[in-house]
Amino acid sequence: MYSRRLDRLPPYLFARIDEMKSKKQQEGVDVIDLGVGDPDLPSPPHVVDALCKAAKDPVNHHYPSYAGLPVFRSAAADWYKKRFGVSLDGESEVISLMGSKDGIAHFNEAFVNPGDYVLCPSPGYPVYQTSTLFSEGSVYAMPLKTENKFIPVLSDIPSEVAKKAKVIFVNYPNNPTSAIVTSGFYKELVDFASDYNIVVVSDNPYSEISFDGYKAPSFLETSGAMEVGVEMHSLSKTYNMTGWRIGMACGNSDILEGLGRVKSNVDSGVFNAVQIAGAAALSGPQDCVREACSIYKERRDALVNGLSELGFKTEPPKATFYVWLPVKNSIGFAASLLEKAGIVATPGVGFGSAGEGYVRFAITRTKERILEAVERMKGISI
Repeated sequence: MYSRRLDRLPPYLFARIDEMKSKKQQEGVDVIDLGVGDPDLPSPPHVVDALCKAAKDPVNHHYPSYAGLPVFRSAAADWYKKRFGVSLDGESEVISLMGSKDGIAHFNEAFVNPGDYVLCPSPGYPVYQTSTLFSEGSVYAMPLKTENKFIPVLSDIPSEVAKKAKVIFVNYPNNPTSAIVTSGFYKELVDFASDYNIVVVSDNPYSEISFDGYKAPSFLETSGAMEVGVEMHSLSKTYNMTGWRIGMACGNSDILEGLGRVKSNVDSGVFNAVQIAGAAALSGPQDCVREACSIYKERRDALVNGLSELGFKTEPPKATFYVWLPVKNSIGFAASLLEKAGIVATPGVGFGSAGEGYVRFAITRTKERILEAVERMKGISI
């Protein structure tokens, strides 16, 4: 009944985790969900107010522009200039997205022919792989190893693969490992992409969730980046707007045109009122972002210190709201946590084979719930 294309797709990791969580809750278990990275903090009040006002204006009840409202694209360009020092033309170098997942999921359809390689990090966000399979491309997994600080070694990619590659996905600050990179890696990436004529997609939704004085760079800051790639950004993590479905793709105008041609055939754009609220988030006060990072830092420290007391060794992440914990068996450890302690964690192998030996905790629950999770772990054998 289903297409062969669907047969190639693995079960979506987070949907499966939701099923397991629901089953335990039906059994009466008080589940502490540290699995999916969905912020529990509210969207900023001034952004909600902007949405309510815009939603009441009948002019916003019609089909939106495919590329996005000028007010949103201009706000995104101004934000990139203030935050990263990157100059963008809001009309040709920014398009709106229904969250960065929207751009990632449709990107390969514009650039990948059957059999072309797409270079995907492993472990990595599962949509890099599934979007490749939907475009009938071939996934080449770039292992992110502990000894390389979870950064792909581009020189390890066989030349015969690189020559047949059309797209490379990178994601820093990284999900799931929380790894960070310096601008030196991005310069190497630009040179690699230029040598092999590969399009770079930098997935950068966690740039603003950082700690201990660290400020994440943008790929687009790098000399030559605008010639070879684009960057996906999302308001989901920065402004606690996961359900709003608003983000942007920025960078090379020709590459964005290809993505836009696909999207104009599969959706009708982002609701205007949401784009207006998104512009309010980007151009408004950023105190809410700093406050969120302060809260996440407290939670990070509570979890990392608690795990240390239990005998686990892991470094406090400099960015993202994830803790990447080395364990003996990722699925066994996660299953044991859920069955014995009612705690949801994500097995690292679900992000790719190179994620085996780790689990990911999301610090998107209160500090009190995180401390409770640590106490529950003290009472079980895992």
